[in-house]
Amino acid sequence: MTDSKESRGPRAKAAGKRRQLTAAAARVLHEQGVERTTIADIARAAEVPAGNVYYYFKTKDELVEAALSEHASHLETLTGRLDQLADPRERLKGLVDAWVSQRDTAARYGCPMGTLASELDKRAEGGLDLTAGRVIRQLLEWVEAQYRQIGVADPEGHALALVGAYQGMSLLSNALRDPEVMAREGARLTRELDSLGC
Repeated sequence: MTDSKESRGPRAKAAGKRRQLTAAAARVLHEQGVERTTIADIARAAEVPAGNVYYYFKTKDELVEAALSEHASHLETLTGRLDQLADPRERLKGLVDAWVSQRDTAARYGCPMGTLASELDKRAEGGLDLTAGRVIRQLLEWVEAQYRQIGVADPEGHALALVGAYQGMSLLSNALRDPEVMAREGARLTRELDSLGC
């Protein structure tokens, strides 16, 4: 019994460190971008000695992949919470509210997934751009499912328009350093959702 308790301790500690590094990678890569971020930057943000990072992640690309996984996990948590709402229109409005609640961060750094996908697309190798695209696809599919439940014609087109509006308002908010762009556009999107089917 003692052996199994002792072996769980280090394993749990290692999982916690890995989680710490993953969360730090997602945050630092969003704030600094992939090319400007070093493994040392991520280690510093995670409060882990730089040499220890290599125990969990062998390359910077593995850290980028972990950050993408972190974004996917955040999205799953958010949509899972929104799925508790009975009305798909309210779910979409909740999604817009979640976007708007991040307006200060968006004004400073842009959309976490949008900026990462754009930067990864410019790289010649790695295939991480396709991984980023899958996370965005996950969002589009969830939004499309909500529009489908509402019963609108062309739910795929509505999903593209809503997610595209989010990317646009994040980009403009960031370019203008104005979080109120997100607030105004979020209010407009909410009014559009309220008017669906009326």
